[in-house]
Amino acid sequence: MVKFIKAGKVVVILQGRFAGKKAVVVRNHDEGTKDRPYGYAVVAGVERSPLKVTKGMGKKKVAKRSKVKPFVKIVNYNHMLPTRYALELEQIKGTVSADSFKEPSQREESKKVIKKLFEERYQTGKNKWFFSKLRF
Repeated sequence: MVKFIKAGKVVVILQGRFAGKKAVVVRNHDEGTKDRPYGYAVVAGVERSPLKVTKGMGKKKVAKRSKVKPFVKIVNYNHMLPTRYALELEQIKGTVSADSFKEPSQREESKKVIKKLFEERYQTGKNKWFFSKLRF
């Protein structure tokens, strides 16, 4: 069987609290591990997308509406839908790992780094489609 869920692949979460949200695969574990005997991936995604910004808005309002709320989660392969899109994520790989889920403080730290990277990517206009809401 061909392994098509690789690091950098954009997926849509299908089950759970973040159902319908876009995420990017940070690390994949095709065979699973001892504590998780199924294929899973560590994903970083967008829980709350930035709001629409218009030309008439001031700098303060634009800054407030351009916030991104990220999430970090371990997701079973059965609960994600891969898309044809991919993101390059060299900076994210170093911050998020399966070990960062052992303590809440580590998870919060990785979410802060991801938030900074996502907002920076949104401000530059790179991969702006990733931060838009899904429309079915």
